[in-house]
Amino acid sequence: MESWDKENMIFQLLGSIGLFLMGMVLLTDGLKAMAGDALRRALMRFTGTPYKAFASGALVTLMVQSSSATTVTLIGFVSAGLLTFPQAIGVVFGASLGTTGTGWIVSVLGLKVNLGFYALPLIGIGALLRLLSHGRWRSLGLALAGFGLIFVGIDHLQKTMQEIANTFDLAALPSTGVMGHLIAVIIGVLMTFVMQSSSAAVATTLTALHADVINFDQAASLVIGAAIGTTVTGALAAIGGNVSAKRTALAHITFNLSTGFIALLMLPVFLWGLQMAQQQIGLESGAISLAAFHTAFIAVGVLLFLPFSRAFANRIERLLPERGPRLTRHLDDTLLQVPAVALESTRRTLIDTALEIIHQLNKLMSSAVTRINVQQRAEIKDALIKTQHFFATIPPVADDEPLSCARIAQLHAIDHLERLIARMNLSSAAQSVLAQPFLQGALKHCLKSLELARQGLLERATGNWLAQMEQQAGALAQLRRDDRLAILRQTAGGMRSPSDALEALESIRWLERTTYHTWRLCYYLIEESNKNGNLTRPIQADG
Repeated sequence: MESWDKENMIFQLLGSIGLFLMGMVLLTDGLKAMAGDALRRALMRFTGTPYKAFASGALVTLMVQSSSATTVTLIGFVSAGLLTFPQAIGVVFGASLGTTGTGWIVSVLGLKVNLGFYALPLIGIGALLRLLSHGRWRSLGLALAGFGLIFVGIDHLQKTMQEIANTFDLAALPSTGVMGHLIAVIIGVLMTFVMQSSSAAVATTLTALHADVINFDQAASLVIGAAIGTTVTGALAAIGGNVSAKRTALAHITFNLSTGFIALLMLPVFLWGLQMAQQQIGLESGAISLAAFHTAFIAVGVLLFLPFSRAFANRIERLLPERGPRLTRHLDDTLLQVPAVALESTRRTLIDTALEIIHQLNKLMSSAVTRINVQQRAEIKDALIKTQHFFATIPPVADDEPLSCARIAQLHAIDHLERLIARMNLSSAAQSVLAQPFLQGALKHCLKSLELARQGLLERATGNWLAQMEQQAGALAQLRRDDRLAILRQTAGGMRSPSDALEALESIRWLERTTYHTWRLCYYLIEESNKNGNLTRPIQADG
């Protein structure tokens, strides 16, 4: 057998890990592109309870083979307001458990069956599909090439580890005692940080164990370190993000650190359990037992944290309270990399702004206030200005018709919001006119329309609420025409003074236009958004 020097072994090791990493990247990107919005919608649709959120996170991570991809996507969703932070907690737990699936693939297929040679045609087929086909076939080609590269990388990694085992005796390094385990954990964290992939760190550890380069105790500590190190990607993604993004990253770090600490404390118990499983149910020693250990200690963490996920979320929220403008909390510059999610964040901000305007208009019409507070009005105007600025920086996607239509719908919504803000000034004279008996019918139509809008934007409305708003707007428009003629006749007959008539006409017009702009605003924020296949509002947790 050819004798390699140390330099060749280092180059071979780096190249093998690089092949595995590139395979993981291509597989993840290909699977995400092939699934399209299906993964995003699944991640949001099945998050009604902490347990559903956990299942959703685990399933999505198993499908894309990357907990980092799930976590980064999750941080974007929470930032945009697509998922609430308590819902995100369950997904974080699920992603941590789902990523252990890579260890099973490597230990069962990659190490037990020599697939490196047979994976080469898979890479060729994948490359041809990527170059010659379109749509999902193109994405499938990327995934196939990535899948093949993973096993080529594992094949080369095995050969390298066998040579390292003949040259170095790493198993002789300290593997017992607190310091020995802590050193191995730190090495595992550093490996994951450098590779930016816990899957690659775990695969390297499994291969080293399979080649007898390290012993099981060392491998177990390295895997614990990899589980802790995988939080780095989420932490980096949250830098510069809003409070929701930072909360999600902190929850991920806290969970994985706690789980790693528990695994270290209970390591003798886990090792005893694996030994019993090997004796009683025939669990294979070595790499498969290490994969089982990885899944087991993450599962223990889930069992301890998941039942108390709401309390855990509350604790994180207290540690990182909401700061900054309330209405623009979903506008996060990190979302600009994904136009669909960025557009949803602007839509959520427009909805929050619309709800605030509706609240202020209701107070005006109920005579609860004579004028809207200057500070509140400034906050609303500032929110709309910031939304428009953020909206303008979202990169256009020329070949995506639904996103282009969503942009147009939001521009319409912004226009109607501007007009509603202009109507937030109501003179005391006009307010007194609204209290007169002849305007009670028009006032009733307007108030009903605003309540329908509020319930609809909060997703609490029943039936076809937009059609009901259209009916209210139509009825009020007809009423304005009828009342206008009646008022003009009263003025001509001397029953009204010209100034009173003008005040009355202005009040009716104010009610009619307020109702109309509110209806059209809701139409573009809800109806047109749904037509264009835009991401939906967050699903409220059950109970």
